[in-house]
Amino acid sequence: MNRKFKSCFITGATGSAGSYLAEYIIKKDKKIKIYGTYRSKGYLNYLRKNYKKIKLYKIDLNNFLRLKKVLNKTKPDVIFHFASKVDVRKSFFYPIKFIQNNNLITINLLETVRQLKLKSLIVVCGTSEVYGNVSKKDIPIKENQIMKPASPYAASKAFQDLISQVYFNSFNLNIIITRMFSYTNSRRTNLFQSSFANQIAKIEKGKLKKLKHGNLNSIRTVVDSEDAMSAYWSVAKKGRIGEIYNIGGNKSISVKQYLNELIKLSNKKIKTEKDKKLFRPQDVTLQIPNVNKFKKHTKWSPKIKFKESLKKLLEDFRSQT
Repeated sequence: MNRKFKSCFITGATGSAGSYLAEYIIKKDKKIKIYGTYRSKGYLNYLRKNYKKIKLYKIDLNNFLRLKKVLNKTKPDVIFHFASKVDVRKSFFYPIKFIQNNNLITINLLETVRQLKLKSLIVVCGTSEVYGNVSKKDIPIKENQIMKPASPYAASKAFQDLISQVYFNSFNLNIIITRMFSYTNSRRTNLFQSSFANQIAKIEKGKLKKLKHGNLNSIRTVVDSEDAMSAYWSVAKKGRIGEIYNIGGNKSISVKQYLNELIKLSNKKIKTEKDKKLFRPQDVTLQIPNVNKFKKHTKWSPKIKFKESLKKLLEDFRSQT
């Protein structure tokens, strides 16, 4: 199976993942039409400057009628649903905002596709956060692992995941759900890898004295952003309708080890300090996926080595600082 698409629609296209994916698809397929929605600017100017062929619509996806109008006009072959409020720690402070927004925009998207009777493939871009804290006996995590979200953000993503399953089973929408584990992302500074790399780059330039961190004991599996985008594209091209796929890398590492590996790449002495403000009320401590089904169905595998990915991440922040 290798689906061909003439048009692609990305919700949250100016966010970190949405903008990465738009770039990736353009490099892979010069002919495809790309549409995207945005609410906050994010990487809007960057995309407009570098990729003029992307058609971007300013839409709050909470506005059902506006979304319906745009989807009726574009009728895309494939939709990647990234739009969400995304910040695990912040969701503990604003649970209502996170849950109301993330739940409503997703059901608006699915219901729009249903009402318009579109045949679009919808890739619901979910997260491993839906699993919450998983005991060692259930590691590596399989897709049938029970969801036990540990934050309001994760609960909202669990709803997105579950309501998508309902729309597939009850309304025959063409849906594939992904649950992405950690990947490097230099377009967000509120993830552990990017926060560390960002602070190291600032210390090197004399803009910061100490690197502050939260919980270092979590164990994560990490993959490079480029491999993560190739996985999203692979799932759209080759994934099976109605399936749920874990996506993640081969490298499992503690947050502390990850920090130490980044520090080794620095030309300065990096002093670190624990910051209580960076700890979450409840943290997810063990995130190692079983990705056998995804690899079997799509033949995807990560290409970028761990050390190379670390260097890329740090260089990105050095160039931005």
